[in-house]
Amino acid sequence: MSTLKDTLQADLTAAIRARDAVRTGTLRMALAAITTEEVSGTTAHELSDADVVRVLTKEAKKRREAVTAYTDARRPELAAAEEAELAVLTAYLPAQLDADELDALVTRVIGEVGATGMPQLGLVMKALQPLVAGRADGAAVAALVRQKLAS
Repeated sequence: MSTLKDTLQADLTAAIRARDAVRTGTLRMALAAITTEEVSGTTAHELSDADVVRVLTKEAKKRREAVTAYTDARRPELAAAEEAELAVLTAYLPAQLDADELDALVTRVIGEVGATGMPQLGLVMKALQPLVAGRADGAAVAALVRQKLAS
């Protein structure tokens, strides 16, 4: 089993013992998503820590989108519940890149790939994905790459 999954399991046990409903529910949901990912496809397989981070990132993104939707629908109590779940998930994700770090990374990769315009967007994104996985939103990275390649 991956070490991150072990940590999630141990933290779930601690949350259950502490009767922390939000943390318990969130960790159960995260472990269910991880298990679903492990058994998807033709054969079951163990997920690496990087794969677990990818699953947790996807779940965190769902929570961010739900917060936006509930806020737009004027449902602050539901938005607050999603924000609480997001806070629990964020604790298990790697530190997010700030705007300056992301900008420097994109500039460096564009230089390494030798991209000169929009036709090389795919090459730049392919080289960037392993570097920013779990540490930056893919849509924000793609927008920054488009901006830099267009100028």
